[in-house]
Amino acid sequence: MLVICTVVSLAITNSVLGEAYLGIWQTYAAGLSVEHWINDGLMAIFFLFIGLELERQFYNGELSNFKSALLPILAAVGGIVTPALIHLIFNGGLDTQAGIGIPMATDIAFALGVLALLGSRVPASLKIFLTALAVIDDLGAIIVIAVFYTAKFSALYLFGAFAVFALLLVLNRFFRVMSLAVYLLGGALMWFLMLKSGVHATIAGVILAFTIPFTNKQDDEESPSHRLEHFLHKPVAFVILPIFALANTGIIIGADWMHHISSPNSSGIILGLLTGKPLGIVLLSFIGVSIGICRLPADLNWKHIFGAGILGGIGFTMSIFITNLAFAGNADSINASKIAILVASLSAGTIGFLWLRLFGKPLQSIEDAEEFEMDVDNA
Repeated sequence: MLVICTVVSLAITNSVLGEAYLGIWQTYAAGLSVEHWINDGLMAIFFLFIGLELERQFYNGELSNFKSALLPILAAVGGIVTPALIHLIFNGGLDTQAGIGIPMATDIAFALGVLALLGSRVPASLKIFLTALAVIDDLGAIIVIAVFYTAKFSALYLFGAFAVFALLLVLNRFFRVMSLAVYLLGGALMWFLMLKSGVHATIAGVILAFTIPFTNKQDDEESPSHRLEHFLHKPVAFVILPIFALANTGIIIGADWMHHISSPNSSGIILGLLTGKPLGIVLLSFIGVSIGICRLPADLNWKHIFGAGILGGIGFTMSIFITNLAFAGNADSINASKIAILVASLSAGTIGFLWLRLFGKPLQSIEDAEEFEMDVDNA
């Protein structure tokens, strides 16, 4: 759906209907443009979904055990810091330095989609590793958005937003209120206050998720958090993200698009996603394993980790989202950045798929696993 919507958006934008198509997203309703409603409103629901996934991972997923979580945590940190440094090398001191957060992000939907295409050709633990890595990566992107991409700031409205957050926490932890409606109404108020505060309104979706009741039981299917996550899965995947793609990939590809690709900002984005992601993910994972604070699962080797690192270079949704914040009001920089994101994401997805298809075969025998563990110990 995302690929189809992106292709449709690009095709219409670069046709005779392009001006009218782009005008649709700039139509105003209730004081905000349609694009603004999508990026600040609908995407708050997407971030709520991400927050619910994070909550589940922290309670009973891969992130619930610190030792198990340490490998993807280190990998995610490497995959966030290294691309940012590469972008900074190209753009330090320039107007485009604000785009430093663009290559930090991984599109969890696309990355896991590529692994799904590979099926049993890759180990199941690689899917778990990439999921945990991408979830932590999303958390890092959320923190970056909250800290570095805040516009006009109002302490009063922000205080109001956190007062609502505190109230919802009290209703959950002390009064055990289980009605989803209470939390969703409180979340809507928190979103409005966050919007007025200048901190990006989508952050309200993430912090709302952590106020919604959840238990650490494996079969936690009746909790409000689980029910809401299950309900949101299809609307987010098949409605919200496709609409986001339609609204945000209307990129005018002019005759000088190759010139834009070679600019410092585009070079930082492309190299950050294509080389910074796998380099950072593999490097910090290797350091963690080498000093003994974590270890690879027995059915994974470094070729698998490198393949996951390449797929981490699929930025798309989160990268485009950060682009809109980094270069707000600068249409040329936004357009050029989105072209770079599409080029890098398509390349990372293709290369990652081919790499894992060739080298991603699981270590099937006990002998293979034991030999691999000996190699790790020797390293």
